[in-house]
Amino acid sequence: MTQDITRRTIWMHPDGSGTVQVLDQRSLPHEIKAQTLTNVTEVVAAIQSMVVRGAPLIGATAAYGVYFACTEAAQQADPTAYLLDAFERLRQSRPTAVNLFWALARMQEAIATTSDFSQKADIALATAHQIVEEDVELCRMIGVYGLPIIEQISAAKNGAPVQILTHCNAGRLGCIEWGTISSPIYQAHQKGINVHVWVDETRPRNQGGLTAWELGQAGVPHTVIVDNAGGHLMQHGMVDMVLVGTDRTTRTGDVANKIGTYLKALAAFDNHIPFYVALPSTTIDWNLRDGLQEIPIEARSPDEVRYISGWDGSQIRQVLLTPKDSAALNYGFDVTPARLVTALVTERGVCAANEEGLLGLFPERKIGG
Repeated sequence: MTQDITRRTIWMHPDGSGTVQVLDQRSLPHEIKAQTLTNVTEVVAAIQSMVVRGAPLIGATAAYGVYFACTEAAQQADPTAYLLDAFERLRQSRPTAVNLFWALARMQEAIATTSDFSQKADIALATAHQIVEEDVELCRMIGVYGLPIIEQISAAKNGAPVQILTHCNAGRLGCIEWGTISSPIYQAHQKGINVHVWVDETRPRNQGGLTAWELGQAGVPHTVIVDNAGGHLMQHGMVDMVLVGTDRTTRTGDVANKIGTYLKALAAFDNHIPFYVALPSTTIDWNLRDGLQEIPIEARSPDEVRYISGWDGSQIRQVLLTPKDSAALNYGFDVTPARLVTALVTERGVCAANEEGLLGLFPERKIGG
């Protein structure tokens, strides 16, 4: 395999077969493995089982799913019905990440320009490629605009380490290459700024391990902490800023992110620590105003709480954590109200977490404008 699978999270198979490969995130940080996706059913399964995760990457993967669906539809007795069903299956794969629905809407619009299913497949593949490359640039620009925040803190500390607290994984593993929260961190590190990252475990799936793996690959100093240690660190002056990602953000600045983000925001607010959210505009749901009432919160399998996977020295094994007969509840996300967010960092700049701030950067989204 010539593809460097530690650089990007999704790519066309180098054998020219027209299939897609993704970095299997279920194996990380212990094993680096690629999984090949050959049809829309496998794409849906990869999204549902979190082979791929992170709002931008889910959207990109679903886009390639549309490409497969177009190819498969041409072989069906009723290709139009098959394609419509494939779109619905992709929509249902994950309910919270808005990039999924944004990508599918864009793909649907692109392939509607022709009735020929062979041409639809070609258009779908080209559009999926565009979505991937655009995400790389969006995330790079988030870093460009987020970098001055870190620079200012560094200057105020006379070069002492800038202590950044993260939650979940919104690095390149959740995107394509740069990532959202990781982009300003990488760019600061590359510029020689002294940074250190506190990495939340982020249970139940321990996605902080993915963040730690990424940071280690990039040589960024970091320390993994249990989810509930963040408040203690903040109380003792060990955190300069909190930087998280988002799976869906309303036009008024409410933020849905991995479960536990709201608690970090509360602790940051109580300790007067800035709480930043890094996001591409593709993660903004311009149709929603009230995150608590309108953002769907995914309830995942209770077994993610009851069991945990880890490396036993020779293989990845799953073990039971809880009493076998105990019930478990597993909400995947929570909503952080805009009032707790210091600012949003986007590919067009940094703005207040409210409708006025977002429309200042994205005036084309004004209603009736």
